[in-house]
Amino acid sequence: MKILIIEDEKELSEVIRQSLEMEAFLVETAGDYRSALDKIISFDYDCILLDIMLPGGSGLNLLQELKSMEKSDNVIIISAKDSLDDKLAGLNLGADDYLTKPFHIAELTARVKSVLRRKSFQGKNLIEIANLKLEPDERTVSIDGNTLALNRKEFDILMYMILNKNRLVNKTSLAEHVWGDYMDDSDDYEFIYSQIKNLRKKLKENSAGIEIQAVYGIGYKLAQL
Repeated sequence: MKILIIEDEKELSEVIRQSLEMEAFLVETAGDYRSALDKIISFDYDCILLDIMLPGGSGLNLLQELKSMEKSDNVIIISAKDSLDDKLAGLNLGADDYLTKPFHIAELTARVKSVLRRKSFQGKNLIEIANLKLEPDERTVSIDGNTLALNRKEFDILMYMILNKNRLVNKTSLAEHVWGDYMDDSDDYEFIYSQIKNLRKKLKENSAGIEIQAVYGIGYKLAQL
């Protein structure tokens, strides 16, 4: 899952980033209004942690931008401002939750997982497709009750493909979702091909009832057998 932290307090942003990365999330950061706007225009995120008071502009304006672009990114406002008006304004603009500073990192992590589960998985802790079961919180996958050993990127790819089952996922979208800004360091998609190849092999060897089909020149599609 890909998360964007929009927070100008560098120390707090770093603490949140490290904590979420320990939970196996892919995390990016932005410390001011302009850089945050560039990111939400260029990329899609599963969850955005948004401070209201930012250098160069208001976080509420970023919420308005997300709304005008009809993006479905989940948003949790993290702000020192605790007025009812601010909360209502944020929620009315599409925010999913509001957490007032100071807060415990464990609570923030729980809120993030709750929002992601509520929107992406309809509140479920377990995703079942064919003979495969995937547990997002535990990051485990099993086929016919047997655990499937996946590395972090293979798991992220599989979950993204399941969320987009029966849809054609192009290589760029997959790379942006799983690798984030790091994809800019690569000149080609070889890093995707190798992970996809290994994942498809593991699914086939373990008699999964799904497969990731390659659509030449475009991307991939997950289908049930």
